[in-house]
Amino acid sequence: MVEPRTRLLILDDDRDVACAAQMLLRRRHGAVATLDDPARLDALLADGVPDVVLLDLNFTPGRIDGAEGLAVLDRLRTLARPPAVIALTAYADVPLAVEALKRGAVDFITKPWDNARLAAAVDAALARRAAANVPGASALMGDAAPMREVKAVIAGVAPTEANVMVLGENGVGKELVARALHQASRRAAGTFLAVDMGALPDATFESELFGHRKGAFTDAKSDRAGRFQAARGGTLFLDEIGNMPLSAQAKLLTALERREVTPIGADRPEPVDVRIVSATNLTEDRLFDPGVFRADLLFRLNTIVIRVPPLRARRDDIPGLLHHYLSLYEGQYQRPVRELAPAALERLCAWDWPGNVRALRHACERAVILGGGADYRYEDFGLAPAAPAPAHVETDQDFRLGALERDTIAAALDKARGNISLAARMLGVSRAALYRKLGKHGI
Repeated sequence: MVEPRTRLLILDDDRDVACAAQMLLRRRHGAVATLDDPARLDALLADGVPDVVLLDLNFTPGRIDGAEGLAVLDRLRTLARPPAVIALTAYADVPLAVEALKRGAVDFITKPWDNARLAAAVDAALARRAAANVPGASALMGDAAPMREVKAVIAGVAPTEANVMVLGENGVGKELVARALHQASRRAAGTFLAVDMGALPDATFESELFGHRKGAFTDAKSDRAGRFQAARGGTLFLDEIGNMPLSAQAKLLTALERREVTPIGADRPEPVDVRIVSATNLTEDRLFDPGVFRADLLFRLNTIVIRVPPLRARRDDIPGLLHHYLSLYEGQYQRPVRELAPAALERLCAWDWPGNVRALRHACERAVILGGGADYRYEDFGLAPAAPAPAHVETDQDFRLGALERDTIAAALDKARGNISLAARMLGVSRAALYRKLGKHGI
């Protein structure tokens, strides 16, 4: 796939700090710019907006209130396509961290940082920026029956305080569901803080989630707010929850049961006021495997379960998504408006879309950049050349056989309690084949 060039900017008055971050991130992301004076920011922005900005919150020696950095953050959020901002500070007290997140920062890192933590934060910010800055991405797109069901559940659950677990394959939009829950909740004015649980290093897991006190360990140069404290009054989105080791799951369970956390080095616990929304791409049979996920933690997290359907199970949404993203990237790259050839649309709707909406969006971007014909052709999207089965005239026998197949699949799913893997084994077909049949029958 062809994707826009990644651009990172480190805005920090300490040149040694900026250089260290630049050297670390350059290996992963190529060119990384640094800037030590926010007064020169506008000149840099004139040459293009970075994808991610690592922003120091204090520039004047002796200042620790973060006001200078917050002013820059406000400036960046006014841009047409704002960058994802990660706040950098050596004074990560809770109010400052919360204020930065409320003003649009996607994460915060304390100095000195853990290299793995900083790299993971940048990776997550790049992924979220790609989705969050797509017009319409803040809303769940699609009006096929499976998506209408998801939206109905969100509308019913959002005003409550129930913990919600969002299940679905990679690329279906689990974080968009979590954001929709937050935006429709009574906590909408508070912080929405997303944490990639699989990216948290084991050694700093407790510090990242629960915080620490100055002097608690060798590198604890100042007090640090954990994610639970930073999201106070808002929603804490625990993404990729299924990637947590069992030892970390036990610590998370304790915090959820007691509704309090104890920062490392503190002598008393602190109450927490967050709503928990979690997500995983694990199948439900894997989630219920005690060797993978603790049952007691699962029951704390899945008070309500929202299953986001894969794109192949809501094919009626594909034409609208294609037209939306093609139009979006035509404007972004200043390319001429072109129609989608009918033959291409037919084949794209028949494609199973591994990678789901994220893959469709990338394919549209590729088509806009590389397609050169009068219309968009199937080949412009960079997908495999497989064509759908030839159409035929349906007979009464087809309808009877179709109804029988649909009823059989529905019965298997009911007996398997919605477990796709188990239903596929019962039917004697692969998961991929079952998903195709689900899309075919609109189940």
